[in-house]
Amino acid sequence: MKKFSVLATITALIAAVLLTIGFAPAAEAQSAIQQGVNAARGTGVPGTLLGDAGILTTITNTLLFIVGALAVIMIIFGGIRYATSAGNSSSVTAAKNTILYAIVGLIIAFLAFAVVNWVLAAISPGGAAGFTNV
Repeated sequence: MKKFSVLATITALIAAVLLTIGFAPAAEAQSAIQQGVNAARGTGVPGTLLGDAGILTTITNTLLFIVGALAVIMIIFGGIRYATSAGNSSSVTAAKNTILYAIVGLIIAFLAFAVVNWVLAAISPGGAAGFTNV
């Protein structure tokens, strides 16, 4: 009986030591993995999907800038076509349509921006508390 109690005590001590040693490298490995992920991301690269510095925010802002710039260019182009139409009714109609379609495209881009903000606010943590500045 005494052998059994000594053997049980030694087994318990070995198990306690192995468990203690076993958990420490797991935490160190997790830290090393996270450091590797951070190093692979690089500097200046967004790490989140939503929020002020998120990937969706960057993409949406860039696309909105491009659409806005193209709309302004098309409005200027339509104005030049209108000014140089020399009273030709088909040229005047084409120039007016260019300006109209550029304005309609700009309005659709802003409405799409509002819808994207609304959807992201609804699915992001914190709920639909308002615009998320996408």
